[in-house]
Amino acid sequence: MIVFWLVCAVFVAIALAFVLPPLLQSSPQTSSGNDGEQARKEANVDIYRDQISELEAEVNSGIVSHEQYQQDRDEIERRLLEDVSAADVPNKDAEQKAITATAGRSPVYAIALGIPLIAVGLYVQLGNRAALSGSPASAGTPARASLDGSGQPSGQMTQAGIEANVAKLAARLEQNPGDVQGWTMLGRSYLNLEKYSEASKAFAKASALKPDDADLLVDYAFSLGMANGQRLSGPPLELINKALKLDPGNPKALELAGSAAFEAKNYSQAINYWQSLLEKTPPNTELAQALSQRINEAKSLAGTGTK
Repeated sequence: MIVFWLVCAVFVAIALAFVLPPLLQSSPQTSSGNDGEQARKEANVDIYRDQISELEAEVNSGIVSHEQYQQDRDEIERRLLEDVSAADVPNKDAEQKAITATAGRSPVYAIALGIPLIAVGLYVQLGNRAALSGSPASAGTPARASLDGSGQPSGQMTQAGIEANVAKLAARLEQNPGDVQGWTMLGRSYLNLEKYSEASKAFAKASALKPDDADLLVDYAFSLGMANGQRLSGPPLELINKALKLDPGNPKALELAGSAAFEAKNYSQAINYWQSLLEKTPPNTELAQALSQRINEAKSLAGTGTK
């Protein structure tokens, strides 16, 4: 029993060693903390942007498949979305600590005395004192996995959690409409949620801010086509053609251009687009196999396929 209380005293001393020094500081650090948080958020955005660029280089060189590229990109954007959403929450605790630090030293001493008293009181009320004696009653149920507020194991992002983060990002962009990276991330997040109408609106904002980005135009065209009943004719095709003028070898633009031509029953043109993409695709990959199948289908429908 004595050993138990000695251990408790050591833990309380350690806790006070972490709690008291910040409280004893005379000057608040709120402003510098906010600057540091903003710098950290900008650094994270740069890191994720570099990761996406490296991933695009790998898929273009055939190191990773198109499907693996999409999965990795979705994961990178999900992590960035979580970081940005978390960084937008005001640090009220830090502000309160700054106010407390300048109010005087007496609350510090009250806290130093209150922590051990509260700990002892909680143990008396809630603790399992039978465990100190080693009695069988101290054997409880196995420890359960840590849960978040939704009842899911911590570390797993639920659908509701993802949608909440997307909503936070959308609200932040209303206050900062010039953030092209934010609009791009919002559009791709909506694509993952299959909210194509919202995605097309986000990509419209992003492409207006960065009109010479072929990838943005293709994403805009895809989301707009899906929102219009999975039809690429009309405005989506105009966006695809604009992207091809900016970047004639853009893989996504070539793939969608072929799909638009196939949809319009212009099979020879579809074959040309997909053949151009196939020539840039490493052989024996999933993308190469899928393109070959679509090319053969277009040839069959055009009456030029082999029997």
